[in-house]
Amino acid sequence: MSEAANIVADPARQENVTRILDCAERLFRHYGYGKTNVADIARELGMSPANIYRFFASKVEIHQAVCGRMLGASYAMAYEISRLPLSAEERLRRYVHAQYKMTLEVMLDEQKVHEMVIVALERDWGVIDKHVDRIHDLLAEVIREGIAAGEFREQDPVIASRCFGASTVILCHPQMVAQCLAKTNRAMPDDLIDFAIRALK
Repeated sequence: MSEAANIVADPARQENVTRILDCAERLFRHYGYGKTNVADIARELGMSPANIYRFFASKVEIHQAVCGRMLGASYAMAYEISRLPLSAEERLRRYVHAQYKMTLEVMLDEQKVHEMVIVALERDWGVIDKHVDRIHDLLAEVIREGIAAGEFREQDPVIASRCFGASTVILCHPQMVAQCLAKTNRAMPDDLIDFAIRALK
């Protein structure tokens, strides 16, 4: 197991990990994931490839960590919205809108970023499943609060959160967003969000 998999207690080590990930993400964005290798990252940082391997076992592990950071930003945004002093309906609406905007701006910003995201999705990494579970947990909490406040009908909030997520996934999943952007025969974001929220009532 590489040292990146362990909890990093030493600030200097954490700084090196952060520098490597920042550099890797920059190179993935500029040249593309497929055209960037560990030697490129090392050269850019003025390190040897062997030094990079002290922190990450492979390019795939670096990619997973970069992906984890992107998903972490998505979760932080969802968490903040879930804590706003608003109705459950409004928090769900704001979350889906914000996630759609983030997908458009960050994950589909450039073809190179899109490639990086697609590779991560195709490899079915556990980090993505963990992220989906964490988002569903937040949605379930908001739905539970909506049920308690009388906004939503009595129902299992866990199942409801999964169904809500599935019905709005076309606005959050990078591949689906990319494929549907130019289509004129697809539901518009507001219509889809309204539909998903009505199902909870």
